[in-house]
Amino acid sequence: MRIIPSIRSLLFACVMLAMSAAAFAQFGVSISVGPPALPVYEQPPVPAQGYLWTPGYWANGDDGYFFVPGTWVMAPQPGFLWTPGYWGWNNGGFAFNEGYWGEHVGFYGGINYGFGYGGQGYEGGRWNNGQFEYNRAVNNVNVTNIHNTYNTTVINNTTVNRTSYNGGTGGITAAPTAQDRTYAQEKHIAPVAAQTQQVAAARANPQQRASVNQGKPAIAATPKPGSFSGGVPAKEAGAPYKAAESKPAESKPTENKAAENKAAESKATENKAAENKAAESKATENKAAENKAAESKATENKAGANRAATSAPKPASKPSPQTARASTPKPENATHAQAAPQKAAPRPENTPRSAESAAKPESKPSPQTAKASTPKPQNATHAQAAPQKAAPSPEKPKAVAAAHPENAPKPAKEEAHPEERRQP
Repeated sequence: MRIIPSIRSLLFACVMLAMSAAAFAQFGVSISVGPPALPVYEQPPVPAQGYLWTPGYWANGDDGYFFVPGTWVMAPQPGFLWTPGYWGWNNGGFAFNEGYWGEHVGFYGGINYGFGYGGQGYEGGRWNNGQFEYNRAVNNVNVTNIHNTYNTTVINNTTVNRTSYNGGTGGITAAPTAQDRTYAQEKHIAPVAAQTQQVAAARANPQQRASVNQGKPAIAATPKPGSFSGGVPAKEAGAPYKAAESKPAESKPTENKAAENKAAESKATENKAAENKAAESKATENKAAENKAAESKATENKAGANRAATSAPKPASKPSPQTARASTPKPENATHAQAAPQKAAPRPENTPRSAESAAKPESKPSPQTAKASTPKPQNATHAQAAPQKAAPSPEKPKAVAAAHPENAPKPAKEEAHPEERRQP
C-alpha cells in the first residue's frame, strides 16, 4: 500500500520538473514598454537552514505587468546558487531572460535587486562544505535559529537606482563580462516547482498587477513560495508610475516581428505571383499545344477525306441529248481510226457502170439520177464495147470504197451521157 503513494509522489515530482524545464527553456515575452521600477519592501526572515533568497521581479501576462514576490526557496542541490532573471532590450522590444540555478551566479542585467544581488554576482551568502552560510549584513537572519552566518558589509545602492530592466530608454547599461559568459556555459537547472507556483499565484492575484497597484504591490515578499497570507506588502513604489499600454508580442523572443511578418508577406506575394505566372504560362502552352494538335488533326482528317473522295468511283452520269449526239462517233472517224492512210485510188473513169454500183451500194439513186444514168438504146453498143479497155484493178478501189463509202469517187455527171463525150 505504501508503494502506490511513493509512485504518485515520484510522478508528481517528474511532472513538476518537466514544467520547470519548460519554463526555463522559454525565453519569455517581447514587448515594447519596459516594466515599472522595483518596489521598496522588507525581506522576511529565513524560514530554515538551506533556504536561499530569490528576489521579486515584474513579470508580464495577459493583463500587463504583475509583481512576483521575492521568497525563500530551497536550493535544488547543495552548491547551487540562484541567478535572477531580467528584462533586456533587444531589437525594438523587451524580452525576459529566465533565471536559473547553477554553481556560480551569472549575468542578470546589472539590475540591483537588493539583499545581496547588487547588479553583479551575489553577496548574500556562500556554500561551505555543503552548508550554506548567510551574510547578516544583507539578509534577515534569526541567529537563534540560524547559526551558519557571517557579517560582511555590502554597499547597497537600492535607494539610488531601482530600474528593473537592461537597455532601451532609461535602462541599465551593464553588459556581461568574460566571466559571466563563462558561467553562462555551465550546467544550469531551471526554476524549481515552488518558484513556478509562486509565479502562478501572483498572476492570479489582481492586486499584483501594475495597472491596479500603480507600482506598489500588495505582496512584495513571502516567507515561502505560495504563502501570500503571511506576505510582506511593499512600502512604496520604486518610482512614480507611468501608465503605458504594453502588448505581449509572443511567448518566445523575436528580433523584429514586424519585419519578419512583412518579409513573410512579401515572400508569399512573390511566390503567389510566380505560381500564377507559371500557371498562366503552363495554361498558354497547353492551349497552344491543344490548338496545334486540333489543327493537325483537322488537316489530317481533311486530307484523308480528300483522298477517300478521289479514290471512290464516280457514278456514271447520264449524258444529255446534245452530248450524246456530239459524242456519237461518225462512221468516217471510226474508219479513219482503223484504216491506215492509203493513196487515193485513180478515178475509174472507164470503169463500167456496174463498178460504180458496186462501189456505192448504200446510196439509192434519186429518180432524176436514175433517169439520167439509164443508157439510151442507141448507146448500148458503146456501153458494151467500153469494157474492152484495160481498166485498173478494181480490188483496191473496192476495198477503199467499202472502207470509206463517202470518199468513193463519184461518177462525173458527164458520164451519164457517155455518148456525148465519145463523139469525135
